[in-house]
Amino acid sequence: MNNQVFNPYLPLYEYVPDGEPHVFNGRVYIYGSHDQFGAFNFCHNDYVTWSAPVDDLKSWRYEGVILSRTEDPDNKNNKHDLYAPDVCQGPDGRYYIYYAYDWLGKTGVAVSDSPAGPFKFHGYVSFPDGVVLGTRKKDSFQFDPGVLVDDDGRVYLYSGFGMDKFFPMIPKGKTPDGGWVMELDKDMKTIINGPIKVFEKRGFASEEWKGHEFFEASSIRKVGKKYYFVYSSIEGHELCYATSDSPMGPFKFGGVIVSNGDVGLNGRPKEKACYPLGNNHGGMVQANGKWYIFYHRHTNWTNTDRQGLAEEIKIEEDGSIKQVEMTSCGLNGGPLEGKGIYPASICCCMMPKEGNIFYPFFKSPITAARKTYITQSGKDSDTVETQYIKNIKEGCLIGYKYFDLTDTKAAVLTLKGKGRGKLAVRYAEEGEDVDAVAFENNTKGEFQVELPISKHDAKSGLYFFFKELKGKLDYFKFELK
Repeated sequence: MNNQVFNPYLPLYEYVPDGEPHVFNGRVYIYGSHDQFGAFNFCHNDYVTWSAPVDDLKSWRYEGVILSRTEDPDNKNNKHDLYAPDVCQGPDGRYYIYYAYDWLGKTGVAVSDSPAGPFKFHGYVSFPDGVVLGTRKKDSFQFDPGVLVDDDGRVYLYSGFGMDKFFPMIPKGKTPDGGWVMELDKDMKTIINGPIKVFEKRGFASEEWKGHEFFEASSIRKVGKKYYFVYSSIEGHELCYATSDSPMGPFKFGGVIVSNGDVGLNGRPKEKACYPLGNNHGGMVQANGKWYIFYHRHTNWTNTDRQGLAEEIKIEEDGSIKQVEMTSCGLNGGPLEGKGIYPASICCCMMPKEGNIFYPFFKSPITAARKTYITQSGKDSDTVETQYIKNIKEGCLIGYKYFDLTDTKAAVLTLKGKGRGKLAVRYAEEGEDVDAVAFENNTKGEFQVELPISKHDAKSGLYFFFKELKGKLDYFKFELK
């Protein structure tokens, strides 16, 4: 294969969700949380970043740890996790990262001379009298900061949470009452205007927001003279956008950009999500003349093992953005080659017969033993890709979009486990089952099933449907020949 990139766009051993992409010095840097595979909670690892040239989003380079969990003086005991951050280049030319330590309800700031870090503690977002935002009784709950340095050098910080039910992690007395904006001074941490509420949570928002009210994941970009605010709605799985003529609002609801189960796309209901649902967080970036949305998916039958994905989007002449589909080719600039070996886990469709659900927060080994999900055999610290799809069962559909199948003759799947049944090819999710091949394996070891490829389009979906399957199988990779 030539140089390609697929979803997830980082190595399969890397778990960097909540991706905020920014262009600095001719490179796209991705800033996000850093999940630890198999951990009990979100974001157990230090912040890291990866970067790629703006004209080659296939070539991602590891830049290393950019902020240690213990850099903040309030976390020297290493008890708190680093949740979703955002980064900007300040008017002074230095780089500032804004973050929240899990559920403490305040925003920290660290600074670096390089977009690749390391970042050193700078302080907390505070009022002019030095009182830290989020520590007063009347303060709203601060969460998921997003930051914008406008063309005139003024700095705007967005934050907030829209939980409309009781949530035990939020400190007593703190109110998750929507999304807020504030202007910061040149020191990048002192509030000189605001906070001003710009997004109401469910139950308080106007009719235009109904079903897509603000929940979390503030992300802000300026496109021309318009301000685009990307956020995670009360639905959790979708990233929506709103627009304004001013960074301080008011904002007008725009629509859904992406769902990590394609819910809402072409009328797809939640009950037929193409991939297990989970929370979502990401941002937009323009690179080499094209716009992209970064978001994430969930693995390991839990909400806390997440991986970054990206799709190309289009900002229409009227400023609108249409919802885009999940794909396996993401940043590749076109379909993947119809030859070579691919990991099974780059699927954008994973639909067991019983359908998909919103992944649970805690992983139950008893429940997981019955479910189909992506996992890995290696530990979190490993840098070897060992991902696979676990517990393939009768009626399971695994799909990939898109491949150039012009010259593809066959697909060879590597599976493991005792089982027998039929494996069929589809070229669309609801397409006809073709070229079905019967198979049987009587050992617990690996085996292969070869299927003919009879469609030779330059852009085609590729789906594998497990029919009449007795037993459960693990699925590791496939080769297109």
